[in-house]
Amino acid sequence: MRQDNRPLKDILAGAAATLLLAATLPASPASAAETREIPSKKAALVVETLATGLKQPWSVEVLPDGAHLVSEKGGTLRLIRDGKVSAPLRGVPEVSTTGQGGLLDIALAPDFATSRTLYLTYSARGNGGSGTAVAKARLSADGTALEDTTRIFLMNRLTSRGQHFGSRIAIARDGSLFFGIGDRGDGPRAQDPRDHAGAILHINPDGSPHADNPFLGSSEGLAEIWSKGHRNPQGLAIDPKDGTLLTVEHGARGGDEINVPQPGRNYGWPLVSFGRHYSGAEFDLGSAAKGYEQPLYYWDPSIAPGAIAVYHGDMFPEWEGNLIVAALKYQLITRLERDESGAIVSEERMFDGEFGRIRDVIVAPDGALLLLTDDTNGALLRVSRSTTMD
Repeated sequence: MRQDNRPLKDILAGAAATLLLAATLPASPASAAETREIPSKKAALVVETLATGLKQPWSVEVLPDGAHLVSEKGGTLRLIRDGKVSAPLRGVPEVSTTGQGGLLDIALAPDFATSRTLYLTYSARGNGGSGTAVAKARLSADGTALEDTTRIFLMNRLTSRGQHFGSRIAIARDGSLFFGIGDRGDGPRAQDPRDHAGAILHINPDGSPHADNPFLGSSEGLAEIWSKGHRNPQGLAIDPKDGTLLTVEHGARGGDEINVPQPGRNYGWPLVSFGRHYSGAEFDLGSAAKGYEQPLYYWDPSIAPGAIAVYHGDMFPEWEGNLIVAALKYQLITRLERDESGAIVSEERMFDGEFGRIRDVIVAPDGALLLLTDDTNGALLRVSRSTTMD
């Protein structure tokens, strides 16, 4: 045993200082307990902390062997296995971390089990500033690096502004990619069909425009654009049951939205929205106008949504077909029930303030939810069914 030869008064003084420092440091909500049981309307839940020490994690994916791949906003990608967080993976593209930019979403190719191919969204530097980009890469066999990392898309107008990069990825049944880009802090860009900002984009795995895009072969708009009028679509998902594309988007003072983007349609920003501008001013055309689509659902006041998932799984049959949305501002998960037409008929808010800002939510293969907390000591959480509270 190591001997401490300091005088007793020095030892006690040092211990007191340590306790005082610990008392003044902010606690990380996610690490307050490794496992917690929490009631909800339709099922009792267990929230388990799978890993901590993540630096502003942004996205999580489950690999076929059960490990978790997590992106961190600062530009690192890490593998989590049995609660152990790896060193940063090599081969990640260089990212610009200005403002809200950084390493953003991860999406696994449908054939990942054999190809080990994945996609990343991130903010990249270029002439004029930075903008949202998409890269394609292959995870090495030992999980320590990305190989053959190639940028397949970069938005057409870069800027020095640090807001509204988007950007989640949703992969369609044919392997094509949908992803969102915000208005980059400049609202009118969302109404310009020759600008990638404020849009949902649709590309093939090689980065080329998809054949179903509304402006393909037209001079009226960019070939990669699927829909326009989006402020900052940070959540994107495809319902695997019917292929419906869904977004969740940040509004200003009110007006966070869930939309069902259709090709060539305009979703209003910054002319039409619920809520108000940050200045308090009303929107030019109010909350509804001809030629602009209405949201499926909206929040006023804003909850600051970070991600959306569609629940299909065995663990919570009561949630079948529900939408699950992660919220940053109110630090919660909201569960939205839909009727047979797809309309949202009820909302349950869960974990309000219990774990801090929640950046990502996905449905794991076993039907549990996986959450990421947006913190400098961020955590990966697993939400499963309680066997003791039911």
